[in-house]
Amino acid sequence: MFIGTLFALAAGLVWGLVFIAPLLLPDYPAALLSFARYLAFGLIALPLAWFDRRRLAELRRADWVEALKLSAIGNLLYYLFLAAAIQRAGGPLPTMVIGTLPVVIAISSNLRDAKRDGRLRWRQLAPSLVLIGAGIALVNHVEIEHLRADTQADLGRYALGALLAVGAVVCWTWYPMRNADWLRAHPDRSPRTWATAQGVATLPLALAGVLGFWGWNTLSGQAFDMPLGPTPERFVGLMLAIGLLASWLGTLCWNEASQRLPTTLAGQLIVFETLSALAYAFMLRGQPPAPATLAGIALLVAGVVWALRARPQLPIAQGPA
Repeated sequence: MFIGTLFALAAGLVWGLVFIAPLLLPDYPAALLSFARYLAFGLIALPLAWFDRRRLAELRRADWVEALKLSAIGNLLYYLFLAAAIQRAGGPLPTMVIGTLPVVIAISSNLRDAKRDGRLRWRQLAPSLVLIGAGIALVNHVEIEHLRADTQADLGRYALGALLAVGAVVCWTWYPMRNADWLRAHPDRSPRTWATAQGVATLPLALAGVLGFWGWNTLSGQAFDMPLGPTPERFVGLMLAIGLLASWLGTLCWNEASQRLPTTLAGQLIVFETLSALAYAFMLRGQPPAPATLAGIALLVAGVVWALRARPQLPIAQGPA
């Protein structure tokens, strides 16, 4: 439990970086940010794949198909929704929408995975979910008040950003449960190898996406300067940084956590990503969080601590009739 929690914390710290990249690159289309991030991830995975080629060769065709599905939905589509949401609604609002993931995943996995992980009684799970939900609601209230105080704010644009963030939540509710299914079904496989396999599977998808966007940009007469845009050094540096840290290292840490923790509890630990993203967003703003925001963060942390105290009731083994 302790080691799994540390891996989940490390994953959250590096995943939080992806929330500020769209803010640092506001002139770049969300689609290009998503494809470029995972193109960098795929390229970084290639030398890692060479060193791990023996274990990768043990993966079957079905495993590669699964890696492709996880990459398409949990990587490309998720970040497309998230980057578009952040560019339209700013950092904190989409961060808090994504912050509902611990609640959504906990409920979904507790309903779906009880036979495998054991069932957490709802009265055990409810206090942590209430604390996490209250913390998210409190921080979100502060951000909405901040939005209302801005006379130039486009409420429709912010609403669209929130809706896109919901799409990201759907993608990443599916991803960790499906990823945990594969890892639990293959306990003899290395989480590092599986993270590298997802990077390799992402590469052709991301390359096709970049080329497709480039072609669309040219044929439609868009003013965007392909392939590297108006600030190429910042763009390339950020894509390589989040490709290595957030994509490969984050996936590796999350795989290690997923093999050690029940999916219900691991899902709640995604709150570390929310806390990290909020910290980075306020650092970028150059403003400390409001007292109500700090109170909300404290509730989030309290919810995680409470969740770690819960122990699932393991399913009773069924003997032969």
